[in-house]
Amino acid sequence: LKELELAMQRGEADCAVHSLKDVPMELEPGFELPAVLERADPADAFVSNAFDGIEALPQGAVVGTSSLRRQAQLRARRPDLLLRDLRGNVNTRLARLDAGEYDAIVLACAGLQRLGLDARVRARLAPPDWLPAPAQAVVAVETRSGDAHAATLVGVLEHAPTRTRIEAERALNRALHGSCHVPVAAYAELDGERVRLSAWVGSAADGSGVRAEGEGMADAPQALGRAVAADLLAQGAGRFLG
Repeated sequence: LKELELAMQRGEADCAVHSLKDVPMELEPGFELPAVLERADPADAFVSNAFDGIEALPQGAVVGTSSLRRQAQLRARRPDLLLRDLRGNVNTRLARLDAGEYDAIVLACAGLQRLGLDARVRARLAPPDWLPAPAQAVVAVETRSGDAHAATLVGVLEHAPTRTRIEAERALNRALHGSCHVPVAAYAELDGERVRLSAWVGSAADGSGVRAEGEGMADAPQALGRAVAADLLAQGAGRFLG
C-alpha cells in the first residue's frame, strides 16, 4: 500500500487498486477512495480434497489458516481441530494442501473465483453462521485527494450499494480500533433504505466471543457501525482485541 501511495505522490501513477479488506481504517493524508467496486462473494471457502465441510472433519484434523478471525470461528465450532499457520499466495496454499500438509484450508471465495478456481471451493462459509472480515471481497480504487480528473475517471466504477455496506463495516472496525490482524468479523446487508449489520469478535485461542447486530438507515451507515461496535464493547469485546 505504502509503495503505491509513494508512486502516486511521485506522479508515476494516478490511482492504485486494493483489496479493501487490507486497507487501513484511516488513509494517509492526501489520499482518498473515490470508487469501490461491486462486492464479489464475501464468504470464506472451505477447501479440502477429502472432506465436505467443517463438521465432516475427523477429530484432531489439521486446518490451515493464518487469519485470527478464521481461527476464532473455527475454534468456536470445532475446538478439537489442530490449526496451523498457512501463508503465501493462493496457488502456494493450495499446493501445500495438495501435498498433504493439511486436511483442509480456509481461503476467500472471491480470491479463488477471480483466479478461475471455483471448483476448489468445497463449501461456502457464509453469513449468518460465519461472518467475513469487514469489506471482504471488495476492490477499492485509491487516488490523490483533490485529483478531480482521476476521481472522475474511476468514479464510473463506483457501486453505491456496496459503498453503503462497507461504510458500516469499516466504521465498526474503526470504532474497535481493528485491522485485518485482529479477530473482528462484520457483514452488512442492504434492504431498500435500511441496512443491517452483524458483527462478531472472538478469541483465536478458545473460540469464545461476543456477537451484536443492529439496523439503521442506509444514509447513515457509519452511525450504525459505531452503534454495533459500542454494543460489542459493552459485552466485553475489548478483551479479544488486545
